[in-house]
Amino acid sequence: MNVTKVLDAKGLACPMPIVKTKKAIGEIESGQVLEIHATDKGAVKDLAAWTESTGHELLKHEDDNGVLKFWVQKG
Repeated sequence: MNVTKVLDAKGLACPMPIVKTKKAIGEIESGQVLEIHATDKGAVKDLAAWTESTGHELLKHEDDNGVLKFWVQKG
């Protein structure tokens, strides 16, 4: 996957991963991909809901030894 920017949101509690994601997505162009690393378990539901409500696409997510990784394509 061609990632444009990586956001480290590890150790941040809700709502900070979403706040940081919103800022980072504003720094890339439409169609580009933002990779997000978080440790807050709530980020799974939060990011899915946020991408749906903002017109971005959650391409995939995975749990890598407790680090949640997300790939979001800017709408």
